[in-house]
Amino acid sequence: MRLAETVTFGGSGLDRAAALRVDARRMAGMFAEGLVLPIWRGKPLVVAQGALGWVAADSAILGAKPPVFLGLDDGQARFTQDISDWEPEMLEASQPAGFVDANRQRHPALPDDHAFEDLRGVMALLTPREAELAATAKAVLHWHGSHGFCANCGAASEMSHAGWQRSCPACHAQHFPRTDPVVIMLVVRGNKLLLGRSAPWPEGMYSLLAGFVEPGETMEAAVRREVFEETGITTGAVRYLASQPWPFPASLMMGCIAEATSEEITIDPAELEDALWVTREELVEVMAGQHPRIKAGRKGAIAQFLMGNFLAERLD
Repeated sequence: MRLAETVTFGGSGLDRAAALRVDARRMAGMFAEGLVLPIWRGKPLVVAQGALGWVAADSAILGAKPPVFLGLDDGQARFTQDISDWEPEMLEASQPAGFVDANRQRHPALPDDHAFEDLRGVMALLTPREAELAATAKAVLHWHGSHGFCANCGAASEMSHAGWQRSCPACHAQHFPRTDPVVIMLVVRGNKLLLGRSAPWPEGMYSLLAGFVEPGETMEAAVRREVFEETGITTGAVRYLASQPWPFPASLMMGCIAEATSEEITIDPAELEDALWVTREELVEVMAGQHPRIKAGRKGAIAQFLMGNFLAERLD
């Protein structure tokens, strides 16, 4: 679809300057003059008005962990660094997994309007460039945090190539950041759209069906399998629409539209708590926050993006 890259975290034209990653000396010089996005336990630094909080390389809040080069933003080198070792004096209880953490952690060395925030809570407020930078930073740092050991021999691996590779000093294996492919789909039948809800979601929240692509499976086959497994609905033609990097922790959401060939819903309770068909007219109420039963989903997610464009007939 022509509007595909206007989705949150969509391509903003960031120059990732991948050819520079192998030059450690040049990276060191660029880091000294660049700007750094600190990430604390998965939360980027954010200014109160909804912009990312960038700091200089000599900022007192940065620790000893090596930085990751994000790219060149209009010629300005941008980096990110994990500062999760910092311990706030007071740490509020974390929110349940899968929901937005409304807590804002402030660092004493930063202005009062700077705080570490859940990216899901501010993603729709960021500019396209800052959204892409934040998504990249969060996903890559998560990968480093969960892949500290060589998958080949088990030895501790080391960050290399400006953060875009991990190298094993024992067996010399090379490891690269991973992204998990996920399909998310508009399942349509005439004037109706299929929605589902997972049990842990907030009351009244429904969204599009989604699921991981399995090894050896095409995107189209994954759409048909996931829809049938979750709801018993069979589908025919499948068409790709748009994609969204989703750094929670590291997925690529591939949005599709699928034509349903059946209508009776039989949910898998291990997958969904409920599923239902809504008409276009009902979906207008949902998106406006006026439906008596169904609540609108999170702004910035590809599900909302696809449903909005579905209603506006902008899927071409």
